[in-house]
Order: sequence, then C-alpha cells, then structure tokens
Amino acid sequence: MNKAILMGRLTKDPELRYTQSNTPVATFSIAIDRRYKSANGERETDFINCVAWRQQAEFLAKWFTKGRMIAVVGSIQTRRYVDKEGNNRTATEVVADELSFCGDRSNDGAPRDVGNSGGGYRQQSQPRGGYDRSTGDVPASQLPAGDFTDLEDEDDELPF
Repeated sequence: MNKAILMGRLTKDPELRYTQSNTPVATFSIAIDRRYKSANGERETDFINCVAWRQQAEFLAKWFTKGRMIAVVGSIQTRRYVDKEGNNRTATEVVADELSFCGDRSNDGAPRDVGNSGGGYRQQSQPRGGYDRSTGDVPASQLPAGDFTDLEDEDDELPF
C-alpha cells in the first residue's frame, strides 16, 4: 500500500502550469516540523515536494498561498529524468489525491486571482509574532476576530 498523509505549511505559492494536452498540473512544497527535537533542543523541518493534477491543481492554485496550512493525502512517487546537462536524476514527490484546508483562515476567504497581480486577496506572509513552533500555540490576543458567539447552555439534559 502506498499512502501518504501530510500536514504542513506551503513554502511558496503553488505553481500552476498546463501540459501540452492542456491538463492542469500544480507543483508545491510543504514544510513539516519533525516530531522530536534535535540535540540542541530545536525541531528540524522537512520540505516535501508535491504535485497535484487536474481539478486538484486548479483548486490549489485558486485557494492556497505561501504560509497557508494544508493537509495532503496522496501517494509517494519516484521518477527518473535527464537534466539539461545530460545527468540522470531521480525525483521523489507526493502525488496529491486530496487537499484540505487546516488551521485558521489565513486570507479573507476570497479566491486567489491567478491572472491579476492586484488580485483583491490578502496574502499571508509569515506566521504572526508569538507563534510557538514547538507547540503550535498562538496567544489568544493574536487570534483573528471572528463572527463566533458563545452558545449558552439551555438545559443540562443530553439530547439522547
């Protein structure tokens, strides 16, 4: 069985291209902190190359930007090719079958305008100050204000 499940942050905006047969393909890379800390007390980060095809590629290019948290479900694939200098190379990447939003909304919810650099969207730069990479905690004072209201307990009875 070949199944990869990853969650991390996009290292840059996805690159959307089209094959000669006009099939959309997007390449992207995600940064994932390792579970354990190194000897110096810091977590190391892995950078995983990924590729998405067809509707997944267009979805990715429309809705995701650098720094955005993403979950990727797919399979690991290796391919061999010859570079411009004639050297044999091997590339290992995750072919995405499913892409999901994770974490807080890092933009205003509007789709990215791929064809217009003005775009009408707010691109997230780096994580907000105070972000603790080791725990993933963000101080409450730095969380975005939302349209959320607390629910009041109407009664103490369970609905079942």
